[in-house]
Amino acid sequence: MKAPRVSVTALPVANEAFLMVRKSQNPAVAMAAAEALDPSVLASQMLTAQELALYLRVNRSTVYRLLKKRQLPGFRIGSEWRFQIEEVNRWFREKGPGAL
Repeated sequence: MKAPRVSVTALPVANEAFLMVRKSQNPAVAMAAAEALDPSVLASQMLTAQELALYLRVNRSTVYRLLKKRQLPGFRIGSEWRFQIEEVNRWFREKGPGAL
């Protein structure tokens, strides 16, 4: 069954969309909010593994698989992985869609 399309046009600024991605338990809402994100807001943002999976539109296990192979730029804070969006974008441009 396909997830319902959720509009986030009511969000006044991209920062609120970013917060909505972080707080959402509903994948459809998180994905819609992620689509509304302004790249200039993301440029200085750190993402969790779940947020990165939404951003790249892959399963979270794909993110962890790439980390295990040391193919994805990220770092740990305690037991949690974090990703700087600028580095991920640079990595994706260099490797291309085949990197996933």
